[in-house]
Amino acid sequence: MISYDDFSNVDIRVGTIVAAEVFPEARKPAYKLTIDFGSPIGNKRSSAQITNYYKPEELVGKQVIAVVNFAPRQIGPFMSEVLTLGLPDADGKVVLLSPTHAVPNGGKLF
Repeated sequence: MISYDDFSNVDIRVGTIVAAEVFPEARKPAYKLTIDFGSPIGNKRSSAQITNYYKPEELVGKQVIAVVNFAPRQIGPFMSEVLTLGLPDADGKVVLLSPTHAVPNGGKLF
């Protein structure tokens, strides 16, 4: 069990994907995403293994949920600044977490 204070230390926000491209250097198939979290966070980059259900051109404009206060992580030649969140389907393929209605970028999960 964790306390509410532990949970509140994880900064989970909504952002809109503004760019998506194939990440050929990744060990597992992945995309490089640029996500707009609005002010004051701005644009952040993320590596995401979401190639089973999504094509780069379909991702642009999609709102996603991400952890924005983890330390950046080097993934090959790419620095991933946020953790884009998803859930596995029955076959273990990633399905992105996304709001069911459009919300302002930067909105914090509570």
